[in-house]
Amino acid sequence: MKRIALAAATLLAAVAAQAQIYQWQDENNKTVISDRPPLGKVKGERQIEAEAPAAAGANGKTLADREMDFRKRQKEAREGAEEAEKERLVAAQKKEHCDEARRSLQMLESGERVAMRDSRGERYFLDDAQRAQEIVKLRQDVQANCR
Repeated sequence: MKRIALAAATLLAAVAAQAQIYQWQDENNKTVISDRPPLGKVKGERQIEAEAPAAAGANGKTLADREMDFRKRQKEAREGAEEAEKERLVAAQKKEHCDEARRSLQMLESGERVAMRDSRGERYFLDDAQRAQEIVKLRQDVQANCR
């Protein structure tokens, strides 16, 4: 496959190197530029020597170098998009955590009875001291994580 592509590129470069450019004025005195010689009698015919395309591009890079640069830019763009997606997910999780902490703080500060579950799964109600501790903890959490 690579040999075929290389042969095609070489053939194309050879054909392009043989290209001639012609310039002339037609019967309406319009300047015509073409890669084919004029038909019939025309005024001011002149042949322009076309430069053969260089093996390297205008900036000195070969086709392989430009391809490698293109693939590198694609990879960087893909990695940038993945990084942006990860940052978006982290920001969404942080916002959800912040919202949950604010809701819990609001519930504790409302004064209504709050039931919790212990390690055995049994329900118990918070007394005033436990409520105050939870409020302090949640306020610190909100202050640290909700900016």
